[in-house]
Amino acid sequence: MKQILQSVAIFILVQFAIKQFMSGNGTATGSASGNSTAAVRIPAYADRPDMRSLEGPYNPIPQHIAPIWGPNVTMDLTIFVSPSIVMPSLKTVAESSVVLQEKNVTLDDWSDTRYISTTFPLPKEVQNNGTLFAHFYIAQSGAVLDPTAGHYNPATAYHFVRPLNQYFLKKKVVKTRNLLKDKVEEEVEEVVPEGPQTIASYYHPNFTMSFVPQAGLQFYPKMHPALRDWIQHESTGARDISGQHGWYYPILYVNTFWQLRHHMIELNDTVTELPLNIQLDRLAHWKFSIISTMDFGNRENAKKLNTGEKLPGGSDGSEMEQIKKILLDSNIYLLSTTVIVGLLHTIFEMLAFKSDVSHWRNKKDNVGVSVRTIIANVFMKTTIFLYLLDNSENTSWMILAGEGMGILLEAWKVTTSVNVRIRQTPANETALPWKYLPYTIVMEDKHKLSETEEKTKEYDEIAFKYMFWIAIPLIIAYAGYSLTYDSHKSWYSFILTTLVGSVYAYGFLMMVPALYINYRLQSVAHMPGRAMAYKFLNTFIDDLFAFTVKMPLLHRLATLRDDVVFFVYLYQCWAYKVDKTRVNEFGQGGEDEDVAEKLASEPLKAPAGGQTSEVKAIAEGAKTSGRDSAGGKKRK
Repeated sequence: MKQILQSVAIFILVQFAIKQFMSGNGTATGSASGNSTAAVRIPAYADRPDMRSLEGPYNPIPQHIAPIWGPNVTMDLTIFVSPSIVMPSLKTVAESSVVLQEKNVTLDDWSDTRYISTTFPLPKEVQNNGTLFAHFYIAQSGAVLDPTAGHYNPATAYHFVRPLNQYFLKKKVVKTRNLLKDKVEEEVEEVVPEGPQTIASYYHPNFTMSFVPQAGLQFYPKMHPALRDWIQHESTGARDISGQHGWYYPILYVNTFWQLRHHMIELNDTVTELPLNIQLDRLAHWKFSIISTMDFGNRENAKKLNTGEKLPGGSDGSEMEQIKKILLDSNIYLLSTTVIVGLLHTIFEMLAFKSDVSHWRNKKDNVGVSVRTIIANVFMKTTIFLYLLDNSENTSWMILAGEGMGILLEAWKVTTSVNVRIRQTPANETALPWKYLPYTIVMEDKHKLSETEEKTKEYDEIAFKYMFWIAIPLIIAYAGYSLTYDSHKSWYSFILTTLVGSVYAYGFLMMVPALYINYRLQSVAHMPGRAMAYKFLNTFIDDLFAFTVKMPLLHRLATLRDDVVFFVYLYQCWAYKVDKTRVNEFGQGGEDEDVAEKLASEPLKAPAGGQTSEVKAIAEGAKTSGRDSAGGKKRK
């Protein structure tokens, strides 16, 4: 995105600067060549001087170039396809290679848009990884198109060549199979394979041809390579009287920028005929500058990837593909809404993360905390992360980053609730397979539990036991169904898919212990209220993202099940109201409690009749903030 924005900004500024030196008749005052301020005036092509009478040295590379034809010229356009870059006499070319013939095309007629659809046979050479060339023949109406004809006039006709196919790294073929049968299914995925890389030829049946009228005078040496690539110089090498400046034919831009990889056809010996759909229209010069520059960058990146070179940031070039797909497939209002809520999602996720960390850092006890649920969340989030990583070509990096941060946060919560220690396995250990291990990981309480904390631990065990009885049969049933009817890449993929499917389908059960503890304690004061509010807002944003952002189907459905849990939590917040301005029944003042309130809620530590430093600080704060608005006297 940074490169795109830079390219757009640079070329808008360049075009604006050039237009300041241009006049409507193709004459420029001032030169873009640097320090020279002399007026550059290039005569019409018909008034060009004889090459033997030039006043200055002949420059093979023209400096300034002007249009050779006027804006009102009408043209004939013919396109031939061939596996050769050199065309013979047009009289000998087979009719099957002619894919387009258009007459009386006016250069600056913006209302003239034409659509051409046809098919043509694919030459054998192209089937064997050859290049398919399109030969463009353009001439003023009635003029001769064939350069090999005796009465061909380069002043009224020109010809150029462009390849129609492109070369990319071959798409990887991933084999999936039913693990209980021998049936193998092949699924093509648009990912770059690891190891030896194969280049394949791809063809897209759709492109747009756009004439660029009013391009005006151009300073050729300073033009971007993307623009110079489409300049067709006057073929005889004519110059003005100075020998420095020349002319160019009308720009016909073959726009392939909006071609998507997954719409392309791989050219091999199984393809014998190709469709071709062309749109012929006009394109403003500033749009031509931007689109051609970005398209040039995409082609250069493809060349680097084909040679094994890495792009900046480890990119595989798919980001631009996703951007183009979004712009093509999305409604403008939906796209705008997605951008806005995407920013809100990022902000709320950061705020929720900050508030959640702050809540757990300031938490004084384990009241209302389901340690088992936190540990289960670490396992579930790790499973989801591995599943998304296994399907990384179908997952946005934004989703992966969010899941990764969630794993770290849940793991940190475990360390704040209990002490995680590695201890020698007790001799009376009976649980399999732990009794065969010399050491095991144990969770030890950080301090002697209070009565309420003991109740929390008891309620957590009850809720988790019943949840376990419900979840295990469902997971076994889902695994059996998936193994019998679905196909998988490997046993690892099957296990991961089964686990993540269970997490997505029954993951809401992990919130049940917390809701059950809230119900038994008849309070939600121990919950991180502010963080839950941010997560609540993000849940509904996730619902919108579920249908716009690229992600696996199971992850899509999982965003909807969270709504149920949050509605239950909202009901509990309504039923068990909490006054955040007061210290609650657990000795906590809530997330919004300021320093003075926290100090005031603590028991006095000084002997009777004395004053602690905390009490003095509170008293001083009261004196400062408690001025009488009428008389300005301090309250006592």
